[in-house]
Amino acid sequence: MSNQARVKNRAPAPIQISAEQILREAAERQEQHIIDPVVKIHDAEEYQSHLRDRRKHFEDNIRYRREHIGNWVKYARFEEENREFERARSVFERALEVEVRNPELWLRYAELEMRNEFINRARNVLDRAVQLLPRVDFLWYKYVYMEEMVGDVPKCRAVFDRWMDWMPDDNAWMSYARFEGRCGHWDQAKDIMKRYANAYPSSKSFMRFAKWAEYEAKDVDLARTVYESALVELEPEESRQARVFGRFAAFEERQGEYERARVIYKHATKLLHLGQEGTQPPGEEEVSKWEQEKRNELYKAYISFEKKRGDKAGIEDI
Repeated sequence: MSNQARVKNRAPAPIQISAEQILREAAERQEQHIIDPVVKIHDAEEYQSHLRDRRKHFEDNIRYRREHIGNWVKYARFEEENREFERARSVFERALEVEVRNPELWLRYAELEMRNEFINRARNVLDRAVQLLPRVDFLWYKYVYMEEMVGDVPKCRAVFDRWMDWMPDDNAWMSYARFEGRCGHWDQAKDIMKRYANAYPSSKSFMRFAKWAEYEAKDVDLARTVYESALVELEPEESRQARVFGRFAAFEERQGEYERARVIYKHATKLLHLGQEGTQPPGEEEVSKWEQEKRNELYKAYISFEKKRGDKAGIEDI
């Protein structure tokens, strides 16, 4: 007890400081903000002098922090605003010597050329970028966007084909198919989606293919074929997912094919043992919690379907 610190004087301090006083003193002690003077240029000589001063400022910033890409981009932007495009390109080329694998830097370089309608130069920059960084998707997206905006469909298709050789993610394949759809080439778009499903044989790819066929291509027969292929061609761990049966049955119900939907629900009930808690289908590994929830939702959807479209005997059979 004797070693513990004790407060000897509990009386209030003789000088009390309020919060208002603290804030007032802080405001009084702030340094005055200095606004840069407005530079008025009257002739070409003053303009060139101004440019030299600004360039010296940017060069000093680059010398102090050479690896900071923002300094290079601001420098190039300054040259662009003054219509000094060769100098702006030179700044970007110098920056690429420092950070050649920085995709953001390549993107800013290409946007400089695109903003000022130097299409061939922008094409060259993006071509260099995707050759060096083929796994950076937004460079490819910018490349195909530019080609489509200038109306060069063959070159846009060629860029997409180069991109697909690198086996990008699902969204890239969907973008390619939608591009062909916008151009009215639906047969080519369908071939692209088939290539996508073959490249990534999974329930996700087949479901996206079927959804695209139904809503975008307006091809009900193709969508039905894709759903059927998903149940037949995929591996059991992919084809036996509840969401595959659920989306297939919902698709048939939207098309008014109620008997087809009923057959799918019955097949799923038998194959996945829906409505039988704790029962594991033979030859199947332990079901995850997420998949079990999906199966329960599928069983509830089956019951709801029979209540809306079935009869009393069908409801009792569930």
